[in-house]
Amino acid sequence: MLSFVTSFLPTSFLPEWFILDTNPLDCLLQGLVGACGISVLCSLMRVHLFLEEESWSDKNDKDTSSQRTDSRQRRTTTGLFVRLQFFFVTGMLAVVGSRVASLVVLEFCLRAVSGWITAGPESRKFLQQLLVQSQFSLGCALSCSLHFLHEGASQRWLCLLLAAALSWFLARQATLLLHHVMALYKLHSSQRYCGICIGLLTSGRCLLPMLCRTMIITFCVAAVAAVSIINKHFLSATEALRFWTPLTICYTLLVVYMQEDQHRLPSSQAVLNTVVVRLGGLMVLMLTVGRWADVLHILMCFLGEAGCLIPTMDLLDAASTQDEEDYTDYVKRERRRRPQAREKEHQR
Repeated sequence: MLSFVTSFLPTSFLPEWFILDTNPLDCLLQGLVGACGISVLCSLMRVHLFLEEESWSDKNDKDTSSQRTDSRQRRTTTGLFVRLQFFFVTGMLAVVGSRVASLVVLEFCLRAVSGWITAGPESRKFLQQLLVQSQFSLGCALSCSLHFLHEGASQRWLCLLLAAALSWFLARQATLLLHHVMALYKLHSSQRYCGICIGLLTSGRCLLPMLCRTMIITFCVAAVAAVSIINKHFLSATEALRFWTPLTICYTLLVVYMQEDQHRLPSSQAVLNTVVVRLGGLMVLMLTVGRWADVLHILMCFLGEAGCLIPTMDLLDAASTQDEEDYTDYVKRERRRRPQAREKEHQR
């Protein structure tokens, strides 16, 4: 019935690169699922950083940490801005084609693996920053996986509708958890009569590893779907080799450059430079071996990345400053231990 209705839409006058890959309703539902996944990731990351700040403030200065927590809480209570951002990201994910979404997924997988290998002792800081940077890539991964898994289904729109409803429910629950923790965690953790806050107090450190494992599973499935989707656009193995060879070489060089650049610049500036460099390289590649539709979709990716990263710059700054605070706290503890150890040696 949906195909019968959409067949009457006047799309004959539009160029080929303005027409969506599949049914517009399917694209919209896939974008909605991706935006819900991004919302869940951001909410859980804010909960994690809030818990880390609370545990740090219990050991150190409470005044400075409470000021940072209040400023972050003010950012999370702007409901109208959050809704506008959510619908904007949904629209961008709906417009981006499956081929460009697959390329974004594969690029992120390559960048994540190479960055994790070269991170070294800063692996925790790298993981937190990578989770924040992966927002739009996560949306592309979910959209790409749904496109691959539901391809050829007779009632595809119904399956996507159920997936979108479940994603909306999870995103709503994650948002409610964030607001509950921001408002009542201090009171409930001290009084110990709220099951949610007691659970976060006892096992809050498991939140970041759980997010990492979930992201690994999501991107593994999306990488398989991305390779399958991209290979369908090639008629022969020679044409596929002509596409994959420059893609691999260019992005290996880009990843090495971006990893060196992130150590020289502040976190927020390095992230913006990384987005421009990697999407610019992807656009050059699409101008060489792609289509005009791919170039248009990459421009949409620029807007999608900006819509995800600019409102969450506080998460990047919090991850970097938290790492510095942990290091200074470690240095202070070591300075206190040294005189005590010397006194024990003199007493012996």
